[in-house]
Amino acid sequence: MSLPTARAHPTAAYVAPLAVFLVFTALAPLFTVENSQLPWWRSAPEHWLYPLQTFVCAGLLLFFRSAYEFKPWRGLGLATLLGVVGIILWLAPAWWFANHGAGMTEMPWLGLVARKHGFDPSIFDPATAIYWEDVLLRFVRLVLVVPLVEEIFWRGFLMRYVIAGDKFFTDVPFGKHDWRAYAVTTVLFMLVHQKEDWLGALIFGSLMYFLCIRTKSLGACVWMHAVANMLLGIYVMKTQQWGFW
Repeated sequence: MSLPTARAHPTAAYVAPLAVFLVFTALAPLFTVENSQLPWWRSAPEHWLYPLQTFVCAGLLLFFRSAYEFKPWRGLGLATLLGVVGIILWLAPAWWFANHGAGMTEMPWLGLVARKHGFDPSIFDPATAIYWEDVLLRFVRLVLVVPLVEEIFWRGFLMRYVIAGDKFFTDVPFGKHDWRAYAVTTVLFMLVHQKEDWLGALIFGSLMYFLCIRTKSLGACVWMHAVANMLLGIYVMKTQQWGFW
C-alpha cells in the first residue's frame, strides 16, 4: 500500500501553511543588515521576503483547499462587529501612547509603545509603482493570507486537536467548547506575537474563541480576522505606526 500523500492528510493541510508562514517570518531578521547605505533588498529584506512568503503560503492554501470546510457561512455580522471591537482594543494603547504619552516611559506589556519601526513602504518613493506594489502585496498578505493560515490552524486544527485525545482532530466538531482548548489556543496565539501585542492578542483571541463556539463556522472566524486586519492596515498607513505590521 502506498503512503498517503500530504494533500490527502488533513494534518498537513491545516498545519503546513502556518508553519511555513512562521518560518518565513523568522528568516527576515537573519537576512537584515543594519546599514542604510546598502540597497533596500539588503537593509530591509522584508520587502521581498514577505511577498515571497505571501505567494508560497497562498500556493499551499490552494493546494490543500479541498481539505478545508468554511461553511456554514453564518454569523458574519457578529464576526464583523467583533473584528472591529477586537482591533480597536488591540490598537488603543499604542494610539493613546502616541497622542498622550509624551514623556511617559514605554510599557510594552500593556502595548504602550511608539510602534514606529516595522514594515515601512516609504523606503520607496510614493510616486513610483514599486511603492504601491509594496503596499498592495502587504495588504494581500495581511487581509487574505494571514486570516486563512491562522484561523485554519488555531481554530480549525489546534482547538480540535486539544479536545480530540485518542481521536483524530477532524472527529471533533468545529466550534466545540472546551476551556482547555480555549486556554491553549489563546495563550499560544498570544505568544507568537511580539510582546507589545500580547494584551491585544489575548483579547482578540478570546473574542475569536467566542465567535468560533457561537457560530461554529471557520468562515466566520476568517472573516472576523480579515475585517480586523483590513482596519489595522488602514490605521497603519494613516498613522505610520509601522511596528504593527
